[in-house]
Order: sequence, then structure tokens, then C-alpha cells
Amino acid sequence: MSPTRSCVSPLRLLALSSALVLAACGGGGDGSSSSSGTGTLRVSMTDAPACGFDQVFVTVDKVRVHTDPNADVNGTGWVDVTVSPARRIDLLSLTNGVLTTLGQTPLPAGTYQQIRLVLLANGAGAPANSVVPTGGTEQALETPSAVQTGIKIVRPFTVSPNTLSDLVLDFDACKSVVTRGNGTFGLKPVVTAVPTVVSGSVTGVVPSAPGAKVFAERNGVVVKATVADGNGNFTLSPIEQSSTAGNVDVVIVPTSATGRGTGIVRGVPVVAASSTAVATAAAPLTLPASTFGKFSGTVTPAGSEATVRALQQTGGGTFEIATTVAASDTGAYSLFAAQSALPLAGPAVGTYVAPLPAGGITLTQDGSVAGKYSIQATSSTGTVISQQVTVTTAGATQNFSF
Repeated sequence: MSPTRSCVSPLRLLALSSALVLAACGGGGDGSSSSSGTGTLRVSMTDAPACGFDQVFVTVDKVRVHTDPNADVNGTGWVDVTVSPARRIDLLSLTNGVLTTLGQTPLPAGTYQQIRLVLLANGAGAPANSVVPTGGTEQALETPSAVQTGIKIVRPFTVSPNTLSDLVLDFDACKSVVTRGNGTFGLKPVVTAVPTVVSGSVTGVVPSAPGAKVFAERNGVVVKATVADGNGNFTLSPIEQSSTAGNVDVVIVPTSATGRGTGIVRGVPVVAASSTAVATAAAPLTLPASTFGKFSGTVTPAGSEATVRALQQTGGGTFEIATTVAASDTGAYSLFAAQSALPLAGPAVGTYVAPLPAGGITLTQDGSVAGKYSIQATSSTGTVISQQVTVTTAGATQNFSF
């Protein structure tokens, strides 16, 4: 089957996160606030799982905020939040709903639109930014030149007079760390910023799949991810409540070591300042048995910096099961158990009900899509190429050319 092409705006919520001891400097000027008075901004950080890494370190120098989403980095009207001294954080210690408070600072009350996160560049000696591959040793994480001016996040948030406003920066290490063919690593930052006043959480228990990747998705797009702990417990937080986008689908993708396949719970409500349980220890989720397949290929040109996703259509929707980033120097990518597992059994799908039944939510396996995936490559310019494939234990290959 020939690939299908489309052109879309990339769903890339850029930036990165780290730890701030916030003390305001700079500021004011050119409408940095639309209201009178002063409020307080508190910034926290959390993380999504990383593929194939035990640790991901970044070091933040400062954060800048502005009321204009298009403000030039060298323009006026910025309020700088300085991190002194700069702080180095292992982002992968912040999974499963764990937040770390980065700090807080007074700001002129008003609506802010743009955040710039400025990282320290690697210099002589120990790297400020680095990764530890699973089973390997620490290696420098090469950062783009944008870290000198700040990694841009456009996300409106409001600071009210005499009020503490909380903002959480959520770093997606799996989509942000690029493994190159020469064994080095680069940063392609992907981050969301979520005001906690409009966010909630989803929890669950899947005893048969400790270490599983768990996604909250809307229309096949991951809005929050985490990793189930050693007992199969997971917390997806924060997830923004949305009156337009609606509920989320919870997608559970176990590691190959568990021998279990994908589970999907549809229509899970997200309520601000509240938590929704899709399963408990007394009513856990049960996943089907599964083997796993390997999938790999090459994207050309390598400079297209493509993100590659494995999607499945089942239960009336489309769901992301795995993702990776093609190497920036060779274009090679791989989707397999060591990075992103591809279960070969058909996924088991159910719908959220409240209150939870005594036996838990029933998931029904869809054998008609066993091993069938849509592999989607998206270039840095937003061009998308999709190819329908059937994955087997023998492995499969699909190349993409932009």
C-alpha cells in the first residue's frame, strides 16, 4: 500500500522544565500586566516517561514571562525569573504524579502568554545537561542554540491580584531526547504548561503490568503520560479539564517482560481539583496476554527530524501506542520493547463507568486489529506520512521519504 500524505500544524508543545529558585528581576515595561495590583506565580514541574533512559538531567538558568505570545526575545516587557544558583534536576525522578515546586515570585497581575525557559549550555567539566542510557554511562545531552535565548512555550495563564497562581511544566523526555546514529544524544524539547486551577488527575491499578507506559489521550494525541510503579499503580496528573475537548482515553501499554497487551479505557472524565479512578486495588484492570514485535526503518532526509508514532484504530477511536524520534544524523528509528513496545495481541477496550463495578471495568479484546498499526511519521515542518502495516514477531521495516 502506498503511503498517504497530509500537511498539518505540528502538535509540538515546545520547551523543557527544571528547577527554579525564583527571585524576580527585570520586569515591567510595555504592558507586562493588564491588571493593577500584584499576585504571586508558583512554578512546579513534573515529567513523562523516557524511552531507553534511566536519567535525564537539565540545568535551568532562568525563566522569562511576557504578556505577548509573539514578543521578541530581545524586546521589552519581559519579567525575568532568575534561578540562583542554577539547579540541575533529574527529570525522570518526577513521574507518576510527582511534582517538585520550583519556586515562586511576585508578578504584576494580568494574563501572561509566553514562557521562555533558559538552560545553561554544557561547558568544560561535567555537563549541565546529560542522559544516562539504560544500562549505560552518563553522556552529554547536546542542546540547541535556542537554549541561549530560551525555549519558547506559548500558554496563557493568569496571575490575579493578591492570589497565588500555580503553573506546572510537564516535560516529555521520550519525545525530547534524540538518539543519533553516532551514539550521541541531542535535545528536541517537548513540554506543556498547565495551570493547576483547571487541571485534575486520573488514577488506576494494573497489577499484571508493572512498569507499563500509561497515556491520557484526546483524539489519539497524548496529553499526559506516566509509568506504572512496581505494583501497577499509576497517576496521570496534571490533566487539563477541557469543556471543548472533553474526556480522555486512558491507554496502557505494558513492557514485553510482562507478556501482556494493550488496555484502553474510553471516556474518562477529568475534573479540576479532583481525581478520577479507572481502577483500584479491589477493582483492578485486567490485560490480555500478548507477544511483542519489532518495527524499524529510516526517514529521509535525516534533517527532517521526524517523530514516528504507532497508532491503532479500535473501539471507535484512534490511539497512540508508541512513539520515538528518528536519529537526526542518520534518520534511523526503531519501535521495539527496549524503547517503545508494540504488542501483537489485539487491544482490550472498555468504557469508564461510575461507580466502579465490584469486578472492575470490563475490557473486551479486539482481535480484528491484532498486530495492525498505522505508522505515522511527522517532519519538523508538519508534513505527515502514514503507512498501514502488520507487525509480527519476526519484525517489520518501513521507510519514509519526505
